[in-house]
Amino acid sequence: MANVVIIGGGPGGYEAAMVAAQLGGTVTLIEEAGVGGSAVLTDVVPSKSLIATAEVMTRVRRSRELGLTPSDPALSELQEAVRVDLAGINRRLLGLAEAQSRDIATSLAGQGVRIVPGRGSLLGTNRVLATTSSGDEELPADFILISVGTRPRELADARPDGERILNWKQLYNLTELPERLIVVGSGVTGAEFAGAYNQLGVDVVLVSSRDQVLPSEDPDAAKVIQDVFESSGMTIMSRSRAQSARRDGDRVILTLADGSTVGGSHLLMAVGSIPNTENLGLAEHGVALKPGGHIEVDRMSRTTALGVYAAGDCTGVFPLASVAAMQGRIAMWHALGDAVQPLELRSIASNVFTAPEIATVGITQQQIDAGQLAVRTVTLPLAGNARAKMQGHYDGFVKLFCLPTTGIIVGGVVVAPGASELIYSVSLCVSARLTVDQAARAFAVFPSLSGSISEAGRQLHNVNAAEL
Repeated sequence: MANVVIIGGGPGGYEAAMVAAQLGGTVTLIEEAGVGGSAVLTDVVPSKSLIATAEVMTRVRRSRELGLTPSDPALSELQEAVRVDLAGINRRLLGLAEAQSRDIATSLAGQGVRIVPGRGSLLGTNRVLATTSSGDEELPADFILISVGTRPRELADARPDGERILNWKQLYNLTELPERLIVVGSGVTGAEFAGAYNQLGVDVVLVSSRDQVLPSEDPDAAKVIQDVFESSGMTIMSRSRAQSARRDGDRVILTLADGSTVGGSHLLMAVGSIPNTENLGLAEHGVALKPGGHIEVDRMSRTTALGVYAAGDCTGVFPLASVAAMQGRIAMWHALGDAVQPLELRSIASNVFTAPEIATVGITQQQIDAGQLAVRTVTLPLAGNARAKMQGHYDGFVKLFCLPTTGIIVGGVVVAPGASELIYSVSLCVSARLTVDQAARAFAVFPSLSGSISEAGRQLHNVNAAEL
């Protein structure tokens, strides 16, 4: 039986452990913070739980347009009857995270995986050192997987103190809503937290160094989110770069590069992440690192050291839990001789949990605009969808890309409530190389938001494709 040692218990690590155990390996998983890693304990699970609660408050706030008003005549709006208990919200979401971590640990133990609480490092390409509270242990390894994740990046002059200046891991310590929350960084993390706290009724200032929020997303989708943010009262400071931050009693003062300042009660720094690859013995034992510290891997999750694999955010491939999990599975399928295919980046679906959500898969608008591929496209505004009208949703769209001659679907964007669910059908089309006609001929429920995907396929119908 092959000895498999996995350093890091996030999605890349625990999914790899499950596959390795299934294939008959003797598996040891070393994890310092808790099974599930930051994705489960301090990132994906708690943040998306917070966002789910915030979405409910938005529905309450817009209840009048659905015909719902307070039964108490003393109240003019339904939202006046609802109070946001941030301490209770944070207790719930941290409880959910801990429960998910326990469930994963129980599942791993049930499959025979040994979990070692501690920190792992390489002693070679076939030996791992586990540093634990009870001492050091050397573990023999036929195969090693590194899945150590990342941590929030910090600015030298804006160090988080965990009270007023915060990174996204520290937000869950808050017990009361901020009076005014300054969010530095308009990428996915910054936009998601800014949107959630705005929905909860907080005065939010979003500081963005770019012209538009979510600069890496589909530009049409990002414009929808920016418009929604601004129309809901959020202040967006575009083309503004943070320089430093300091405490002034119960206030935080953010200084920008142009010398101007912004004041608030709390400040969230969301300026990217750094891979946790230091002091693991990687370079010393032949594991090549990129200039930013990420581990170099190929599409089979192999590093430059024989028998050593890597998965997850520490590889810098695609910072998604789903990608980390797939990288971990691929690594073990390859290492232990099972059937395997290389990671296919074109079929990766991603989602931004703003309101509305942005979901994408396949080729992007940026690639099309750069002339990398000629496509036909159609965009259907959500406001024309019957189900969206019934639910009071008007912001968003469905966009499909297909090849001009064959009609094969090569990508898509969904901006809508529940886009993370709706994108799956587009993802299937991209993965299976289905045509717009095949997508259009599949039945969609009426009324439904997914009906817009079917309609987009019909509008992209190419009569010439039938002759091929």
